[in-house]
Amino acid sequence: MAVRRLAPDNIQPESFAFSPENLAWAQTVIARYPEGRQASAVIPLLWRAQEQHDYWLPRAAIEYVAQMLGMAKIRVIEVATFYTMFNLEPVGKHFVQLCGTTPCRLRGADKLIEVCHHEIGDQRHVTADGQLSWLEVECLGSCCNAPMAQINNDYYEDLTPDNFRKLLDDLRHGRPVKKGSQVGRVSSEPEGGPFTLTDPKLYDGSVVGAWKKRFEDAAPSAAAANPEKKA
Repeated sequence: MAVRRLAPDNIQPESFAFSPENLAWAQTVIARYPEGRQASAVIPLLWRAQEQHDYWLPRAAIEYVAQMLGMAKIRVIEVATFYTMFNLEPVGKHFVQLCGTTPCRLRGADKLIEVCHHEIGDQRHVTADGQLSWLEVECLGSCCNAPMAQINNDYYEDLTPDNFRKLLDDLRHGRPVKKGSQVGRVSSEPEGGPFTLTDPKLYDGSVVGAWKKRFEDAAPSAAAANPEKKA
């Protein structure tokens, strides 16, 4: 695992505090745990702090969460630096996590990486307009619809260089985008629609009846062949 460090001091904000809405939410989460177990809320609180702070965690937010939970600051820093779900430096308004694991690679993720380099720049680089940054990550669990990317909290699947380039351009310019499959696939069905279990006989009982009759017809022969089992 690569060493993960907090962002340089010169870009760290001086302070952090939850908004009133997030504070109320955090207090509700903390109350779910028995006395002495409030530290169990550290991951959800850090995640909400990251969402509030433009999708990255500054030192002040980490220390704020530590104080809320009565934890040593170093313990919360350990959590934030261990889990790659936490961004420790500024990211673009639209943070692209592009899957580079085998199923996505086999379906063309290498071409999408080229698009990222061309349209955004190097990994972790934030575009001059602050709109985009990207990172290659491990499996995001949507292998059926590979290749795919997670952008902020949403999945975008069945990507091609053309529709991915358009997606990035639409996000950058504030145009509406379609989440999920970019080729009209429904859920994890085969591309182009389902091709199995489409025979109407599977659902009108006729197939089940035919199989039942075969077993009934075979039963006397099976019993005659195994008299001891019958006894």
